[in-house]
Amino acid sequence: MGSGEWGVGSGQGHPTPNIQHPTPGKLYGLGIGPGDPELLTLKAHRILTSVPVIAYPTMESGKVLARAIVADFIRPEQLEVPMPLPFSVERSSQPYYDTAAETIAQHLAGGRDVAVLCEGDPMLYGSFMYIFNRLADRFDTEVVPGISSTFASAAMLGAPLTYRNDVLSIMPATLDEDTLRDRLAVADAAIIIKLGRHFAKVRTILDELGLLSRALYIERATMPNQQIRPIADLDPADVPYWALILVPSETRPQ
Repeated sequence: MGSGEWGVGSGQGHPTPNIQHPTPGKLYGLGIGPGDPELLTLKAHRILTSVPVIAYPTMESGKVLARAIVADFIRPEQLEVPMPLPFSVERSSQPYYDTAAETIAQHLAGGRDVAVLCEGDPMLYGSFMYIFNRLADRFDTEVVPGISSTFASAAMLGAPLTYRNDVLSIMPATLDEDTLRDRLAVADAAIIIKLGRHFAKVRTILDELGLLSRALYIERATMPNQQIRPIADLDPADVPYWALILVPSETRPQ
């Protein structure tokens, strides 16, 4: 009997089998872009179609936007792990991320690679960052960049963002009114994300600062239901969370 098959017993003279622990799996934070499946990178596609486990956030409404973007690339034999996450400010997301991270950790500990889908780029307001913070120090982790909706929106709007020494500011509409006004007042160019119910506040501030004429609105950039509409025509009640306002630079170099 080979020495690699059995170990020494615990002092009672009986051999015991060595327990072979699997090599832990690798965690991938997979940026899958803003919505158009053709904007998925070659690297993201390779990993997406080869890992045994795919995890993705689900909304309280039951919608699964991240999975829908790459649905045509998912193979039937791949195990899927939905991660229910609250998107309302009234509910803390911490316990939900704790639960999702622990489920993913169990797969990784079992030797299975896991790709966590993240719309846009994982490290720019991405949901994967919270999984990363919980697991990256325990498991081998690789982050695959994706095209952010902020920059895809500039392309869809045909609006150059910055020239030369311009400084671009990306800010969430969820900021309080005074902070948002102060930051917009000094921005060369700005992208305001997470509009939703904060749209009316943002529109008022842009008007006060004389920026409304430069501001451009887009929702669900690159998706089949993308809309580009004049800000003046918008009903605040109809503006979704997945909308942003872009304020391009005034610089026009020759």
